[in-house]
Amino acid sequence: MSLLELLLVAVGLSMDAFSVAICKGLALRRVTPGRAAIVGLWFGGFQALMPALGYFLGDRFASAISRYDHWIILVLLCLIGGNMIREALDKSEAEEETDPGLDFKSMLLLAIATSIDALAVGVTFAFLQVDILPAAGLIGVITFLISAAGVKIGSLFGLRYRAKAEICGGVILILLGFKILLEHLGIL
Repeated sequence: MSLLELLLVAVGLSMDAFSVAICKGLALRRVTPGRAAIVGLWFGGFQALMPALGYFLGDRFASAISRYDHWIILVLLCLIGGNMIREALDKSEAEEETDPGLDFKSMLLLAIATSIDALAVGVTFAFLQVDILPAAGLIGVITFLISAAGVKIGSLFGLRYRAKAEICGGVILILLGFKILLEHLGIL
């Protein structure tokens, strides 16, 4: 997997966290660099942790199903991306209220919820034999930066761009899945 592809995966995975960070920024009375960093650390940390966990789980059975791994990767990335797009288009989610708290419990639950997709991507990384430590680190750093920026953007613009960001992230993951399939089939 090239650096550009990995960057696209990182950006795609960070869109859920970005959306929640925007909501946090909207809900916080006063946005400071420290508060933005707290949100970024939570989301970036979990976005780095989850692909590593998924990788080690996937590595256990990757050799047994390597003949079909490209199809599994396509299905996982399409499901993840499609779910992101569906959630972005769901009207009821746009009406959700966000708890502005940055306490341990609320941030832990949000960090887990926004990084579940990264667990599945980690499984695909095992099939692709991606060097997981730099990959997970890059995903974590990109998510940190995007989430911290999301808090500030949320304080400035609100929910205006949330759906567009999630749709963009979903499309990136789906296109990457098809690219991997086409490469494996020798078409690209």
